[in-house]
Amino acid sequence: MAKQIIHTDGAPQAIGTYSQAVKVGGTVYLSGQIGLDPASMEVVEGIEAQVHRVFQNLRAVTEAAGGSMADIVKLNIFLTDLSNFALVNSIMAEYFTQPYPARAAVGVASLPRGALVEADGVMELA
Repeated sequence: MAKQIIHTDGAPQAIGTYSQAVKVGGTVYLSGQIGLDPASMEVVEGIEAQVHRVFQNLRAVTEAAGGSMADIVKLNIFLTDLSNFALVNSIMAEYFTQPYPARAAVGVASLPRGALVEADGVMELA
């Protein structure tokens, strides 16, 4: 099965050897997004702004792939401070509606560019 590389200027350009997303059949694998502003390529300030930026970046990539946030079936969230878990849940409710995707939230020691949060996922297109 052929791979289709997904790219949009609405999300940050890759800062390494990866694609924003890869589509194989009806499945789209979304690379991790941190709170990078796609225009400045700088991490936005503060955990709340970073969580919003992460979901805005993911939304841009899902739309470039021909889907939406509602098509995400699995989401992984990485936090440098798990005390921000409730905040992530609260903000996530602004970007997702029921039925919610399957999800993992993991505490990590550090993230690229000093980010406080990162998320990646898998999207299934009908």
